[in-house]
Amino acid sequence: MIQPAHTEQSMQACIEACNRCYQVCLQTAMNHCLKTGGKHVEAEHFRLMMSCAEICRTSVNFQLSSSRFHRRVCEVCAEVCEACAADCEKIGGMDECVEACKACAESCREMAKVQHLGVQAAA
Repeated sequence: MIQPAHTEQSMQACIEACNRCYQVCLQTAMNHCLKTGGKHVEAEHFRLMMSCAEICRTSVNFQLSSSRFHRRVCEVCAEVCEACAADCEKIGGMDECVEACKACAESCREMAKVQHLGVQAAA
């Protein structure tokens, strides 16, 4: 089966969204949250932001390496990003992080649905 061209475009868009989310979450946590203190540095919130950054980075790596598990990693990435967006929105003052997480979650949800050549062969 030939891999459709839109699949490559979808994957590239997802990689870019994940990279952006990784950068924004890490920068926001390490700069904004640490400087602001209070709810921004409570363990549950800070761990969620670090988990979000890390799963985004992992998702990028799985997609770039054409891992047959990348769709499953994208599913988890979307779930973590949605949780991070909701938590950041609830605490407030992290609009850029909220938007990056929402965009990444949406892109990862779409990527999780796409059938890729390597995944079909393994199924």
